[in-house]
Amino acid sequence: MIEPTVTDAELQAVENYSRFSEFDIYLFKSGKHYKLYEKLGSHVAEHKGVIGTYFAVWAPNAEYVSVIGNFNGWERGSHPLSSRWDGSGIWEGFIPDIGRGEVYKYFIKSSIEGRELEKADPFALWCEIAPQTASVVWDTWYEWKDEEWMRERRKHNALNAPMSVYEVHLESWVRDPSEPERFLSFQEIANAMVPYVKEMGFTHVEFMPIMEAPYPPSWGYQITGYFSCASRLGAPQDLMYLIEKLHQAGIGVLMDWVPSHFPGDAHGLYEFDGTHLYEHADPRKGYHPDWKSYIFNYGRNEVRSFLISNALFWLDRYHTDGLRVDAVASMLYLDYSRKHGEWIPNEFGGRENLEAISLLREMNEAAFKAFPDIQTIAEESTAFPGVSRPVYLGGLGFGMKWMMGWMNDTLKYFEKDSMYRRWHQDQITFSLVYAFSENFMLPLSHDEVVYGKGSLIGKMRGDEWQRFANLRLLFTYMYTHPGTKLVFMGGEFGQLREWNFQQSLDWHLLQLAPHKGLNECVKTLNATLKSQPALHDYNFSPDGFGWIDAQDRDNSIVAYMRKGLNPSDTVVVVLNMTPTPQSNYRIGVPSLGQWEEIFNSDAGDFYGSGISNGQSITAEAEKWHNQPQSVVLTIPPLAGIILKRKA
Repeated sequence: MIEPTVTDAELQAVENYSRFSEFDIYLFKSGKHYKLYEKLGSHVAEHKGVIGTYFAVWAPNAEYVSVIGNFNGWERGSHPLSSRWDGSGIWEGFIPDIGRGEVYKYFIKSSIEGRELEKADPFALWCEIAPQTASVVWDTWYEWKDEEWMRERRKHNALNAPMSVYEVHLESWVRDPSEPERFLSFQEIANAMVPYVKEMGFTHVEFMPIMEAPYPPSWGYQITGYFSCASRLGAPQDLMYLIEKLHQAGIGVLMDWVPSHFPGDAHGLYEFDGTHLYEHADPRKGYHPDWKSYIFNYGRNEVRSFLISNALFWLDRYHTDGLRVDAVASMLYLDYSRKHGEWIPNEFGGRENLEAISLLREMNEAAFKAFPDIQTIAEESTAFPGVSRPVYLGGLGFGMKWMMGWMNDTLKYFEKDSMYRRWHQDQITFSLVYAFSENFMLPLSHDEVVYGKGSLIGKMRGDEWQRFANLRLLFTYMYTHPGTKLVFMGGEFGQLREWNFQQSLDWHLLQLAPHKGLNECVKTLNATLKSQPALHDYNFSPDGFGWIDAQDRDNSIVAYMRKGLNPSDTVVVVLNMTPTPQSNYRIGVPSLGQWEEIFNSDAGDFYGSGISNGQSITAEAEKWHNQPQSVVLTIPPLAGIILKRKA
């Protein structure tokens, strides 16, 4: 047995100070404590007139727990914690005269075979910079100056709001050319990113995981510190500064959240107290074959409290405006990426993970109850029903769901040479068959520009002009299709090479006309999305969409309407998927009068050919496409145009 070396006074302090009430313990053990970050972890406090730090950790299968760190020479017997009497498995104690900035771990001697472990704090608010793995005593106090945004953000996150999301991997968005191996800090990123995103007109940014994840090739998805920001980029207050600056510029912040798995790092959650505490013991439920990582035990109440508290922590302490939940499909199905015999059916013999489904529903209910003006978005690739439907209607309760089918069909279509597209018209129109079955977000995400898939511009066919025209056309289709939008960094200016998490984006390309033109096109599409109610009033309702013509396979042309709450806001979209311009092309329109071209992806400013329809187009009383009137257009090559009736 390790003999404690603390003084009687210190032991008395340990015995007499606790942040837990009996009700806290009840909530924790029942899986209903959603603010565990206020209780577990390390917290600077005053006790009996002495400043020190209170520590609390859940380790129910430990026979001995102590705090080790620089302050005691990492001596395992110096500062033991006391096990609570209530069977909660929580060990706690107050250590005087240490505070903010102190480095520490928990030494845990397990009751199982006497295993001895040194673990980082699962609730640590900050961590050492890798390859060091200790936790750091810290806090999340910050004097926020984003009151206006927080007061008004409900309208920015509403389901009928224009939403275009810029997905960002912070370490590789930009780096100092004089120090290309160094990550920029959160504050340095803020100084560069905020003016750029504001100028581009994106409504939100989405950060790929910025929790502590010491293995860079995981892009942040192998998290070891769920309550800590990435220490290599700065302190918690530095991240808060970045978020605050985005808010002050009128830009929302979404964060990737990863409740689907965690890595097996020795200092992390895996076998935390010498047992499978956070994960399932049976590898058929507890091991993820795709990512060589471990799956949370969603049926364990204390783990549910951990996960839901973590989701709410980022919404609470960091003022984030929503969570994009990673790999939801892998959570929903017990046989995900598993062969016959490698998984265990649920209690009814089915493949659905009932415990994970219950957790996701509870998380969404708790998040929207505490923060009704946020959003949650599921990365979910299957036909699981009701992902973005309310829990009270049997859904999972997410606000939105990624439209993976649209992404796959669209990229396959645009990867085809235009001469073959006439035989694949259904591939570009099929998404409207199911577009309103969920609240869909259309993603062109990081997953599409890695592992040999090439960049977005690299997927396009033809010579340089045609490739850029194709990508401008793709973005036009995306921005006029029902649903919200997401664009991964670099796609907006035609990054040529595949994304590399170890390098900055190639910002010098903006000096070249094709890339600058594409960038201007996306900027204009963002502005058009905001200015035209028809493009967002009915983001997720069939009331906001109507086909004009989806059958012109010979010319690979499609035409449709987007409608707003006010009929006068209706716009008409025409897409030409070939490099052949069309003259005297007649389409039906919903009303007589003068129409104008309010957007044209072939504009000269976008590196297009400059073919347009001028300032005024007269609708004639000639029935066409089941409309009582029609217009005659010139449709530019590999381009999309948006028409609106003049007031």
